[in-house]
Amino acid sequence: MKTVILAGGFGTRLSEETVAIPKPMVSIGGKPLIWHIMKIYGFRGFRDFCVALGYKAEVVKNYFIHFSELEADLAVDLKTGKIDKIGSHHEDWKIQLIDTGINTLTGGRLKRIQRYIGNNTFMLTYGDGVTDLDINKVIAMHKKRGKLATVTAVRPTARFGGIHFKDDLVISFAEKQKVHEGWVNGGFMVMEPGVFDYLNGGDGDVLELDLLERLAANNQLAGYKHEGYWQCMDTLRERQILEEQWASGKAPWKLWKD
Repeated sequence: MKTVILAGGFGTRLSEETVAIPKPMVSIGGKPLIWHIMKIYGFRGFRDFCVALGYKAEVVKNYFIHFSELEADLAVDLKTGKIDKIGSHHEDWKIQLIDTGINTLTGGRLKRIQRYIGNNTFMLTYGDGVTDLDINKVIAMHKKRGKLATVTAVRPTARFGGIHFKDDLVISFAEKQKVHEGWVNGGFMVMEPGVFDYLNGGDGDVLELDLLERLAANNQLAGYKHEGYWQCMDTLRERQILEEQWASGKAPWKLWKD
């Protein structure tokens, strides 16, 4: 089953990092975030990817074109120009890198890669979030419910801590915790090719408005509730959180072995 990763946005809320590179290429632990996302899927057995590019598409292309050299130790003979790889590591991934236009929105990007999906069930996620989710469970629910699409619902961490009062006395103080009232779209979706019929085909189509809302209105959108770890990277603070978790050696999304 092919996995589509939306990796073409401008990442304006992370502009300090995305002036020169697209958000999925922002580094966490010395590896681009998109690598982490692919490792999550690869660990569950899914290694066929289609990456929808836009802003700074060439950065993503160059990374994967030179992936084997970047991942290997090298022996360089400056006299002859010969380069030998030492202990190179190869991921068993197949990747289609598709330029879907610099100003195209998420729904438009998905529509533009329709021909690469064909008449097959596929997975779809954003290029800015990691999780400990078992995607196989989402697929199982998707098949059971028989809807055109299934979205993974998550409870994000609140941006601020909470203070509870009794008169003017603070009776409890809670640091940032998961939001318990309500769920949000965490990506990591499973879709049938019939979803393409819901998109107009214009560059201005928005995935959430022009596809997911329409699917929900037609009773064609299932939701898998994930109570485990999920974290997006929209801000520098969120990038710092991911960096700290990775540096601890206990990053919750790192289920694979080195």
